[in-house]
Amino acid sequence: MSSSMTVNDVSRITGLSVRTLQYYDKIGLLAPAGHTDAGYRLYDDTALEKLQQIMLFRELEFPLKEIKEIIDDPRFDRGKALEQQIELLKLRREHLDNLIRFAYEIKNSGGEHSMSKNKNDFSAFDTAKLDEYAKRAKAQWCNTDEYREFAKRDAPRTAEDKERLAQETMELFAQFGAMRDRDPANSEVQAQVKRLQKFFCENFYNCTNEILRGLGKMYAGGGEFTENIDNAGGKGTAEFVDRAIDIYCS
Repeated sequence: MSSSMTVNDVSRITGLSVRTLQYYDKIGLLAPAGHTDAGYRLYDDTALEKLQQIMLFRELEFPLKEIKEIIDDPRFDRGKALEQQIELLKLRREHLDNLIRFAYEIKNSGGEHSMSKNKNDFSAFDTAKLDEYAKRAKAQWCNTDEYREFAKRDAPRTAEDKERLAQETMELFAQFGAMRDRDPANSEVQAQVKRLQKFFCENFYNCTNEILRGLGKMYAGGGEFTENIDNAGGKGTAEFVDRAIDIYCS
């Protein structure tokens, strides 16, 4: 175990206290790879990679209990989790940028006077996009009925099958894009939402109205989802889909 690090070394490079690492071991979140002759914990590369994953989840304020459930699931996809963690971090950065901009506006406009002028403006504190994306990400990471159903259906599919479904999904969004100059309550637009829901039900999982509404918020939440949908249907398509879904599910 020449590449292993002691608990003190890991504490030094991560900033986590030795007591925290000991606690992670105690609750079964992160077990050491072994121990020295003196009984000190040793961590190998695999344990350190797992610790990086844990620390990313902690940065996103996930409770330790949820982190353990997620990474202990044998179906946990580390690559997919990293992609979604990056999106969550981008949304958090966007939220912080909005707060910083809001604070500068107050400062540059004279502090108290600006706060009085904008006393009804609390949009910079809105975390709805971040919260909704986190909710949907957790639903994929955790052991939900929808995740189990998706995993069961997806397992036998070939790479070609998955590519075909991805293309069909983007085609549905392209069709939304062709309608985005209409009222989202328009009957044809609402029929398109119904087709989208039916497509998910037939190919992925039981897409209830509640789940569909959450997907809409995630689509319009910025990052990779919004970019891909807007690329398929034109700028503004993701937000248009979200508004149409909202009406459909009301």
